Amino acid sequence: SAATAATTSTTPAPTASAAPRSDCPKDSSGPGTLDQPCAGSGKARMMDVKWTGKIDDEKGPFFAVTNSAPSPILYGKIAVYFYDKAGKQLEVKNEAGAKPYLVCSGANLFSGPMKVKEKATLTFSCVKKSDVPEGTAAIEGEMITVGFADASEKKSEFFWGNKDLAPDARPKGGVK
Repeated sequence: SAATAATTSTTPAPTASAAPRSDCPKDSSGPGTLDQPCAGSGKARMMDVKWTGKIDDEKGPFFAVTNSAPSPILYGKIAVYFYDKAGKQLEVKNEAGAKPYLVCSGANLFSGPMKVKEKATLTFSCVKKSDVPEGTAAIEGEMITVGFADASEKKSEFFWGNKDLAPDARPKGGVK
């Protein structure tokens, strides 16, 4: 009937992208979903990640992580790079083949929320000693996506990411 046709034509079609958030961190924009986070660029970071120089046989490499974001962070996605003594990037080999870096993520990556300015020394269960390529002299990490905790600090309210921090070919020392 004509009434049905009129009803269906006035209903907006679902769109692939959500509306941009008004509360994205400074110099970023986007819907803030995991698939379409508030997009940062260049050298913008929400967390600082530094390898401590230690690798545990069971737990893998230790990283000093600092939340430099304006809000508590619950979710994290890290890209981990490995370099030899000359500073040459080493490939990561696993059952999926060779990759330029290792990526892992999770809602419990930090074993709970990381408060603003909080510092912690962490290992990541997805980065084992067996993942470290032979000849590695340096390990570097970039937290390429984070999820900001909601008021309950039990789930992520929205996400921020910066793809510029994780190019396939990355010089030792990272994006400056």
